Order: sequence, then structure tokens, then C-alpha cells
Amino acid sequence: MVRFKNRYITVEISSLMVPENEPLSLKSRIFHETVLSKIQQLHGDFGVAAIRIGFLTKYCNENTRIAILRSRHGPHIFVTSSIPFITKIGNLDVTLRTLHVGATLKHCFKFIQRHQRAYLDTKWMSLKSDEERKQLEAAVMDFTKTDVAVNIDHLT
Repeated sequence: MVRFKNRYITVEISSLMVPENEPLSLKSRIFHETVLSKIQQLHGDFGVAAIRIGFLTKYCNENTRIAILRSRHGPHIFVTSSIPFITKIGNLDVTLRTLHVGATLKHCFKFIQRHQRAYLDTKWMSLKSDEERKQLEAAVMDFTKTDVAVNIDHLT
């Protein structure tokens, strides 16, 4: 039996249309399809066929604007090379920035925790009440924003 190696790509989504203190209205399915269409545009049928097996959106948080994509090792280069060229997701004008490429989801979540802790430290002073701070921390440190039902559709 052969073990398939995966790469997990952590991406930051920035949009000038939505203020930083408001969450993006971003669904993981739309993000997933946008990345696939950009790979089709840049790398053609070969690129899409290479990444199609094992390509999933594992995590998408609208509050922190961070997403994790899973791709097979090797063809993940098609994904990472296409990410900077994505300028529109749905009707949002965005810029995407690759933050981290890791071999395990655990290491990506560790990276995200460090990244989001730094984000919390910068936003902490702008909040007035202790309740607002707790709400922001709960939203930022929430790692349950995975839409598994959408990703199971792409496995078949």
C-alpha cells in the first residue's frame, strides 16, 4: 500500500471592500471553486487533473480571513503558484497571500494559533469592553469552521 503525502496551504484572504472588523461572507465551496477555476486558467487540464484528487478546503474562517487548502504533495505547486493570481471570489475583490505550507494539519493549526494570537494582540487595544474582547477571542480562536459536507462531495 502506498502512502499519499499531502500538503496543507494556509492562505490569508484580504479584501478592501469589507472593513477589517467585519467578517467576510465567504463560503468554503465558493473559495474552493475559485481556486480550481484559476488553476484551470493558468495550468489547463493537466493542472486540474493533477490536483483534483485530494484537493479540499479544510478550514475557512470568515472572521480571521484564513483558509487551509489540502493538496497532494507534488501537484501542490500548481495550487501555490495560482493563489496570488486570484483577485475575485464570488463578488468580492480580494488579494490572497500564502502564509504557510505544512505537511500536517496539526502544524498548520499551530501556525494559525500563533498568527491569530498576534492578530488578537493588535486588535485587543481597539476594543472598549471586556465582553467585546471575549467575543473577538472566541471568534478568532474557533477552529470548527470546517464545512465537511461540502468537501465530501469532491471525494467521489
